[in-house]
Amino acid sequence: MARNNRTVVPESRTMLKQMQYEIAAEFGLYGAHYGGGADTEFASELGAVGGSGSGRSQYLGHLSSRDNGSVGGEITKRLIKQAEQSLFQ
Repeated sequence: MARNNRTVVPESRTMLKQMQYEIAAEFGLYGAHYGGGADTEFASELGAVGGSGSGRSQYLGHLSSRDNGSVGGEITKRLIKQAEQSLFQ
């Protein structure tokens, strides 16, 4: 079975990236590797890391597959929850 990682709604890319950094901060992955706190109060600022002029790289190759998978799994859970809530409102 071929995998298709194409983004269906390209405008969602920013929101998904933001969610990725927020969840990584909640799990303590982001702060532990970049010297920042894992406090989710500042998770919105984490989404801006690696942008133009920030001076930081977005390379996160030092994170384990398990860590990355847990973030991806949590994103999936939250998106499903949002979809279910929107269906039953």
